[in-house]
Amino acid sequence: MKKEHLPKVVIIGGGTGLSVLLRGLKQYPVDITAIVTVADDGGSSGRLRDELNIPPPGDIRNVLAALSDVEPLIEELFQHRFNKGNNLTGHSLGNLILAAMTNITGDFVHAIKEMSTVLKVRGKVLPAANSSVILNAEMEDDTIVSGESKIPFSGKKIKRVFLTPKEIEPLPETLDVIRAADLIIIGPGSLYTSILPNLLVPKIGEEVCKAKAKKVYICNVMTQAGETLNFSASDHVKALYDHMKCTFMNTILVNEEEIPDHIKSLYEEELAKPVHFDIEALRMLGLEVITDKIVSYENSVIRHDTNKVAKLLYGILQQEMS
Repeated sequence: MKKEHLPKVVIIGGGTGLSVLLRGLKQYPVDITAIVTVADDGGSSGRLRDELNIPPPGDIRNVLAALSDVEPLIEELFQHRFNKGNNLTGHSLGNLILAAMTNITGDFVHAIKEMSTVLKVRGKVLPAANSSVILNAEMEDDTIVSGESKIPFSGKKIKRVFLTPKEIEPLPETLDVIRAADLIIIGPGSLYTSILPNLLVPKIGEEVCKAKAKKVYICNVMTQAGETLNFSASDHVKALYDHMKCTFMNTILVNEEEIPDHIKSLYEEELAKPVHFDIEALRMLGLEVITDKIVSYENSVIRHDTNKVAKLLYGILQQEMS
């Protein structure tokens, strides 16, 4: 099937969850666009952002790698992280390449497009904005914490998050793909620090709210200390609605598989526990609830099962297109 006839899927998020999902979804005949957060200010991304005044490349790098169609060694090289050298330690080669390409082309978006060609990326990768943004959180005690990497460690409950500066422009291309989408997928990923930084970019959230496409939220399997401590599934949805001032989700995908006790005990050390899926509360919010066993375990780390989730999403898409 020609690309222009493929169903158009837009995925909005950041962090590891987005990359995991894309590895499964790229196996299907769909036209993928990933909209990726540029609020990261920690690690290699944060250093390059501060030193070179470019958007943080880390989440973009992971998405490019997930959608790439090159030899495994090339992907491994792109993802390689240096562990020696005073100035290189902690940097990934892919981040440095994206920084260099931005320097050469003079434009972060152009750099991503060039790297997409080199890596034979199956789909399109768009930053939520073509400039760095700062994620801020207003806490329940009215104090403000600035910086995506600092927010989860504040020791306080988040009331809301917001972006600065106020004058942030999304790419016109981003708005176009949202309007043209057949399916919009939100998540998986950290609620306040991976998902909302995309939706809070002016015009992006509004276009998602107005879009005719079905919108599916992939709920996190575990709560996250500093962000969603003791959150139920409906709490995740309500937080999104409160920030966006609209009820925009149609469907939520939740895990119904029991997490093994030895895995739960490891997560308890981080004050994380399985998200309580309050299905009746979700239905009261007008959501179609899809439950399935959708987790996998990699070195005792819980991830969404990329193949199962992709299959479920493609099934939803086929229903929409029929």
